[in-house]
Amino acid sequence: MTSKSALESKGTAQLTAAMMLSGTLGVFVVESGASPFNVVFFRVLFGALALGGYALARGYFRGHGFTPRTLGLAALGGVFIVFNWVLLFQSYENTSISVATVVYHTQPFYVVLLGALLFRERLTASKIGWVAVAFAGLVLVSGVTPADFTSGGTYLLGVGQALLAALLYGLSTLVTKRITGVRPHLIALVQVLVGIPLLLPLADFGAMRGTGADWGWLVGLGIIHTGLMYVLMYAAYAKLPTAKIAVLAFTYPAVAMVMDWVVYGHHIGLVQALGVPLIVTASLRVTLPRTPAAAPAPRTAAHDREAASRPATPVASEA
Repeated sequence: MTSKSALESKGTAQLTAAMMLSGTLGVFVVESGASPFNVVFFRVLFGALALGGYALARGYFRGHGFTPRTLGLAALGGVFIVFNWVLLFQSYENTSISVATVVYHTQPFYVVLLGALLFRERLTASKIGWVAVAFAGLVLVSGVTPADFTSGGTYLLGVGQALLAALLYGLSTLVTKRITGVRPHLIALVQVLVGIPLLLPLADFGAMRGTGADWGWLVGLGIIHTGLMYVLMYAAYAKLPTAKIAVLAFTYPAVAMVMDWVVYGHHIGLVQALGVPLIVTASLRVTLPRTPAAAPAPRTAAHDREAASRPATPVASEA
């Protein structure tokens, strides 16, 4: 096995592990028993400690590369990503982990549409067509019927929350894409640090009395799903071509659906299941490069291969 193939194999294992961890996030959120605002507050708190400790140990703060502009962009992306998590976790409550995750996985289409709308990025007829296919899949997966619009209810609200979460994720991705010369670990650290003062007035600490062993789930969200998962993900990005990253990202919703079924007995119906391959296929067609020989992930000139300035948010993840 050549060193290049060995490196790619290691990256594949790292990204697969990261996406599998991401797929268990919904169980940690639900089992914590805390409100979405409380869950996200403690996720960013413990996540900041985990990411900050890792960055300090690796010496990433030396020559960090931030400028006032890029620091402001990272903070803005943090505002989007923090409220994206709140909405996604609220969607878990109103629909299910499976439905919320698949609906949330429409993020790549928001990135394409918002890029064309806000930054005049090229939007081809092919991409428009695949977005339409994804929308058809979304309608099937959501399971929303005309009766839901007339009667209201929490289910329709939950689908809307997942869609809005995906929109905020798309905005965060577009903002973060404009940050260069900074390690993604540091961008992610700024984003979670922003969430601490942002959510402090919205968290209900009185409701946390008597939480007991459930604190373990909240600590896990910060250390496992924000610290460890991001470290694995960013390490993998520097070793893998874009095409493989796009494909492996679908490990996340697959694991999330399995976990929702195994732990809670929730599963999507047959008609809903028909929409999943439509979204997956459309997402891959929009995300994958047009040329068959995909280049490795871009790297920042002044740093090593782990320093690629990719979005500091998981690819099509919650997370």
